[in-house]
Amino acid sequence: MKKDIHPDYHEITVTMTDGSEFKTRSTLKADTLRLDIDSKSHPAWTGVQRLIDSGGQLAKFNKRFAGFGLKV
Repeated sequence: MKKDIHPDYHEITVTMTDGSEFKTRSTLKADTLRLDIDSKSHPAWTGVQRLIDSGGQLAKFNKRFAGFGLKV
């Protein structure tokens, strides 16, 4: 390897959403990485769907289509 062109590759601590931790190596400048979403909380792995209303988009959608329904 050429000198002084590669980022520092060092050990970091990764903290999962449930508080468990593990160590890995990375070029991340920080010594710790805290995850917001991981395999224990992501719906793709858990099968539990949660609606996250970011910026009121869900409320806006519900308000717009509140009167729209199936008539039998």
